[in-house]
Amino acid sequence: MTHILVTGGAGFIGSNFIPFFLEANADVHLVNIDALTYAGDLSNLKEVENHERYTFVEGDICDRKLIEQLFEKYDIQGVIHFAAESHVDNSIANPDAFMQTNIMGTFTLLDVAKRHWMVGPGVYKEAYKNSRFHHVSTDEVYGTLGKEGLFMETTPYAPNSPYSASKASSDFIVRSYHHTYGMNVVTTNCSNNYGPKQHDEKLIPTIIRKALSGDSIPIYGDGSNIRDWLYVLDHCKGIALVFDKGVSGETYNIGGRNERNNLYIAQKVCEILDQKLPKKEKTSYKDLITYVKDRAGHDFRYAIDAAKIENHLGWRADENFESGIEKTIDWYLNKFIENETKSLA
Repeated sequence: MTHILVTGGAGFIGSNFIPFFLEANADVHLVNIDALTYAGDLSNLKEVENHERYTFVEGDICDRKLIEQLFEKYDIQGVIHFAAESHVDNSIANPDAFMQTNIMGTFTLLDVAKRHWMVGPGVYKEAYKNSRFHHVSTDEVYGTLGKEGLFMETTPYAPNSPYSASKASSDFIVRSYHHTYGMNVVTTNCSNNYGPKQHDEKLIPTIIRKALSGDSIPIYGDGSNIRDWLYVLDHCKGIALVFDKGVSGETYNIGGRNERNNLYIAQKVCEILDQKLPKKEKTSYKDLITYVKDRAGHDFRYAIDAAKIENHLGWRADENFESGIEKTIDWYLNKFIENETKSLA
């Protein structure tokens, strides 16, 4: 049995990854550490809470003593590091938590792993010769794009928010542990994820939630900001592939090749909701779309060139935006109907 530490597994991407990875790997035991801050929710992991190869630990990745205890107790042989403060607006209002979790938390995990697995630079203990640290990051570290071009693994870093700056810092720390100590690390930088279990604060859940409650749907500026959208399960498959087959020290960009601007996203979600759950007054959910003051330092466009992971490792996204958003809305509608039923009971 291979014991792997997953950090932040009660969050959006982690809680999609854990059930997928357990099903795909019968010889793996996952230890999930999550601080259960506002973005972590154990209800996201109901399907695995009693799984014989899954263990949950509530805790902070900055707590070095706890991390050391977990490595010793479970004989951790790999790390898949999701845990991060990730909401850009929150990083603008309260950057302290982002610097602590994203920078110091990553350093703590790396340093404990190095000391547990290695005896010196480039020399692993025999029992840990295949141990690997996988750092999950974001395309926001690259800054912003104009109307053309794509982020590549060689694109210079130019983070523009406290969130992206903290993630860029953590990326560099991971890189330094490979180049200085010969540690077996890989990094993936993804585009905007969407899908089931995403926190209400994010764009697509906000659009769905506001529409279903009849509230105004807020869109920053004129809605022209563009993101490359990646269905969360496609991302999980890419992470698993890089963790298994990626070249040590390398970075792999994972993107869905689904560029859409924010206004299109809002309108598309409203169109699907109009079909699936029409309003009683027969008006469109689109009527709820409103424009609000733009976010400070709002990057105009992100788009990823996923050629490296596609060509070197054979990864392909299974979902295009239209198929992925349909599955996403179905999940949130089922949750909405379930909650409505409970409130009437």
